[in-house]
Amino acid sequence: MLGATGTIGKATVAALLETGHEVVCLVRPGSDLHLRWEPQERQPEFRVGQVTDPVSLRRDGLRGERFDVMVSCLASRTGAARDAWALDHQAHLDALAAAQEAGISQFVLLSAICVQKPRLAFQHAKLEFEKQLIKSGLVYSIIRPTAFFKSLSGQFARVRQGKPFLVFGDGRLTATKPISDRDTARFMARCISDVSLHNRVLSIGGPGPAITPLQQAEFLFAALGLAPRVRHVPVVLLDLIVGALSLGGLFSSRLHEKAELARIGRYYATESMLAWNEEAGRYEADAIPSTGEETLQSYYQRLAAGEAEPDRGAHRVF
Repeated sequence: MLGATGTIGKATVAALLETGHEVVCLVRPGSDLHLRWEPQERQPEFRVGQVTDPVSLRRDGLRGERFDVMVSCLASRTGAARDAWALDHQAHLDALAAAQEAGISQFVLLSAICVQKPRLAFQHAKLEFEKQLIKSGLVYSIIRPTAFFKSLSGQFARVRQGKPFLVFGDGRLTATKPISDRDTARFMARCISDVSLHNRVLSIGGPGPAITPLQQAEFLFAALGLAPRVRHVPVVLLDLIVGALSLGGLFSSRLHEKAELARIGRYYATESMLAWNEEAGRYEADAIPSTGEETLQSYYQRLAAGEAEPDRGAHRVF
């Protein structure tokens, strides 16, 4: 298991254990993942190494032992070009080579639905590795989830403080079928034994219809018991920010990276996380299969009740 320290990764490890698998996680030095497992739970085995170092991957992770499947939830933290090509692409290529050498016959990969319409460095990096995995000869399952709950909880704190919910344009520019970490993880675990999910690229969303940012705002205010307050932000503001940072990026590597982060922000503000129909030139909600049971409304209610935390970690744009 690669990428086990993130929220999706930890949920995937739990799902694999629930279905009876023995799981070995390669974690980076200093990781506290082992401290986040309750003593009564079934435990994975933790091995410390560097996933970006092919020698460490073989020596510290695989150790010359026999494994049936490699599962990866590994992803770049920022989405910036250097980070993306190092992790989303090269680290995965090295892991694939190590898997082939070790006789591993199956690879389950967590990707992202936005690679179907690539405009950004991290999307191209992910897509390039997907192509290599498909050509590898291994049994593969490539999972492209829609928006995660944690990605749609970034405004929880400001709304709870009485501030308005921010939407771009009219609040209906985009839509998605949000999916929880647990439902994503359980689907990934199914990919190991369900032959109908083998050698396929699988776009998945959560239960229910597609939801716009305006509807997200309604769910969040309702969960907090507050009267809705929405502020509309023009998309042109993002264009100005991207333009200014891009200009500054010609002279500063720091501003160059910030410009890429701004482009990521604009992409998510204006592109739906649904199935893209290239021929028709539109996103289609009906083409995204509904998976799992958890809904965004129930997640917001758990946040409001203090039963969950909107932990996005380092995966932030703003």
